[in-house]
Amino acid sequence: MQRYYTRACNFYYGEQSRSLIKQKKTLPLCGNKDISFDHIELINRKSSKKFFFRDIENISNKIRKKINTDLKLITSPKKFKILNLNKIPKIMGILNVTPDSFSDGGKFNKKKLAMKQLKYLFNCGADIVDIGGESTRPGSRGISSKIEWNRIKKILKQKKNNKIISLDTRKSDIMEKGIRSGVKLINDISGLSYDKNSINILKKYDIPFVIQHSLGNPETMQNNPQYKNVLLDIYDFFEKKINFCKKIGISYKNIILDPGIGFGKNLKHNLTIMKNISIYHSLGFPILLGVSRKRFIKELSLENDSTLRLGGTISSSIFAMMQGVQFLRVHDVNEINQSIKIFKELIK
Repeated sequence: MQRYYTRACNFYYGEQSRSLIKQKKTLPLCGNKDISFDHIELINRKSSKKFFFRDIENISNKIRKKINTDLKLITSPKKFKILNLNKIPKIMGILNVTPDSFSDGGKFNKKKLAMKQLKYLFNCGADIVDIGGESTRPGSRGISSKIEWNRIKKILKQKKNNKIISLDTRKSDIMEKGIRSGVKLINDISGLSYDKNSINILKKYDIPFVIQHSLGNPETMQNNPQYKNVLLDIYDFFEKKINFCKKIGISYKNIILDPGIGFGKNLKHNLTIMKNISIYHSLGFPILLGVSRKRFIKELSLENDSTLRLGGTISSSIFAMMQGVQFLRVHDVNEINQSIKIFKELIK
């Protein structure tokens, strides 16, 4: 039997969204009345079809049951242990304390510069700051835990407030040291695949974490990545990880999903994911998206590429927000927050 997937589509925003929900012409996305939808796309690996959500009554019983189950997850508020998601998006600022990270490598690998940037990101409205001590840009090579921890610990030991710090690491020993130093969220770009002990540490400390999809390792992931269907392959990857986490007793409030733009994906893959990212709402968990300054912006803007790629970051971040993405991982926190405030005011 064919496997079906349900994606919310045809969105409405602001006052129009709230009005249409009252009239029962649309459904709220993830419990957020400021974003609603009136169509769904039923997808399998051979075809897809869009239809008005009320028309599901005309579909066969087995498929209708599946759609109704998905719709409950799509329309229900998403729960997260350390942040209230009633108002979205939440902004995750990026702070790489490495000499070689993508875009900002070498800018903040001194303690004084890193602490200044950490304070700046929070002052600009970051809900979380994600600190990384190992570069995982395409083509990068891994480093030892000792080197990675020596870069990170000088920042964590200086933190004296209750702000939410996330740790961008693939290694379970770094995760544990970070958690003991006050880290409140783990962001594992390998999707818990690099270090098999990672899940044990996350369970032990009952700490929230991001499951990111990536294909291969950073050193080789951009060498001709291939999928049968990138959108559905990633969906199945998430579902497998979620089922494993549930099986071993991980709280559902601890999980965020990130499809991993640029991590083992070419331009076509990245665009397919971003255009259809609302499909992942039917998994029932918050979604994080990292598009900041990434290569796809250069590939699309061509002669209009720029060093910081701020225009492309803002436009793709707002597009993601319009599909209900709960977390945006960005370098330029102030500018992203500025653009979101203006956009929300304009659609009131």
